Order: sequence, then structure tokens, then C-alpha cells
Amino acid sequence: MKILVVDDESDIQPLFEQRFRREIRQGTVELAFAHSGEEALAYLHQHMSEIILILSDINMPGMSGLELLHRIRQTYAAPPPVVMMVTAYSDEQSYQQALQYGANDFLTKPLDFNALKSKLKSAL
Repeated sequence: MKILVVDDESDIQPLFEQRFRREIRQGTVELAFAHSGEEALAYLHQHMSEIILILSDINMPGMSGLELLHRIRQTYAAPPPVVMMVTAYSDEQSYQQALQYGANDFLTKPLDFNALKSKLKSAL
């Protein structure tokens, strides 16, 4: 399973690599990272057939995660990737907008990686 993690925070990549160390070693998970919505769209343009799941932060400078989600749903209809939105705020308006734009799930920071792994298994 290839996961694209989109977050502007630089500590996200080592955190995910450490938390998914076993799955990466076993070859069941492959992680890719983008630090902005724009970078994520460029990556998807080249690798869309590989991506199964996108985990995107909502609050990022430039293109927000919600705008990224909206653009993904407009551009990649079949097969649609599973998109889970991540935010530090449990904001009802963002939640509703994410669902309206087609988010498959909504997670809050700090991430509970055991719950995330469970959701990954059930989402795919």
C-alpha cells in the first residue's frame, strides 16, 4: 500500500517512518511525502496509479488541505484514492467541508497511530 502524506511540518516524515517501520520493512507500506498541496498535486500527476491513500493536513500555507482534496476529487475520478484529512483542530466547519469535498475520514492531531493503522486496514 502506497501512502502519500501531505503536511508542511518537517518532523512528520521521520515520525511516520518510525511509526510504520515494521510495515515498511515488511514491504506492506510504502510512504511518500509532500510538504504542500502544490507539491502533492505534482507528485500525484506523476504517480497517481501508485497511490492508494492520501493523508493530508488541512492547515498548510498556500493551498490548504481542503483545496487539495477538492482538486483531487475533481481530477482523479477513477479509481478515486482514499483521502483522510488531518488537523490539529476539531473544527466542525472544516469537518463538514472535508466531507462535502469527498474526504473518506477525518483525523485529529496528535495522531493515534494504532487507530490510524486500524483505519487503514478497514479503508482498503
